[in-house]
Amino acid sequence: MSDSLAISLANRRIVITRPRDAGAEWQQRLAALGATVLELPLIQVTKQVNLETLAEVLGEFGSYEWLIFTSAHGVKYFFEEFIRVHEDIRALGLVRIAAVGQATAAAIQALHLRVDLQPKQASAEELAKALIEREAMDSAKVLVVTGDRNREVLIDKLHEARTIVDRLVVYKNEETDLAADPVAAEFRRLGADAILFASPSAAQSFFEQAASLKLGPKAQRPLAGSIGATTTAAMKQLGLPVDFEAATPSLKALVASLGAKLGRG
Repeated sequence: MSDSLAISLANRRIVITRPRDAGAEWQQRLAALGATVLELPLIQVTKQVNLETLAEVLGEFGSYEWLIFTSAHGVKYFFEEFIRVHEDIRALGLVRIAAVGQATAAAIQALHLRVDLQPKQASAEELAKALIEREAMDSAKVLVVTGDRNREVLIDKLHEARTIVDRLVVYKNEETDLAADPVAAEFRRLGADAILFASPSAAQSFFEQAASLKLGPKAQRPLAGSIGATTTAAMKQLGLPVDFEAATPSLKALVASLGAKLGRG
């Protein structure tokens, strides 16, 4: 059953906290269900690549058995640099590709590359488990392409399996300043029905900008939704409420949980 048949968000104000360049799909899906969408990009993602590390990685690229991506941003910025250096995608050779999450897999497939491994549950833990269950990872050499604030759980799990892991950071997450943002002013004045968090970084930024996002006396307190266990844990650690959580770490599941929660409200 499609979202449009199962859920109506008519007359609901929903806040999304994704970076501006990653929020279009969220905005479109929620708007298609009738919601008024407020965009509060609590973090921004920009390329950050250490050229010395990149040169070392590309210099020994043929020795990697797996190329692992944890986000679509990682795919974008890695291949920008890879093509800048090599000019030909065939320089990837025989390396196999693994991805966390459907958005990451879609970014890889958009380059006409096959995703050899994608766990059913979109988490670093599940990807490490899937790799280890698939084949012996003892002494296997892998490259994990990631961001500056990504959790180390994937790397730690692979190290436990005696895997040789190199880490390449290709982007950084930075908190935005919403103090003068007109959408933030509207949020403070009116509030919303729900606010959706998709990463620990967004939760941290919301916590840090509490003064800039403090609701006015007549504003509606939004229900807070989390895309998955990792984000939920970060929210709880910060003392933020978690009113609902996606059954699986995906936009579709988060929207389903949102609709169920508001329907019971």
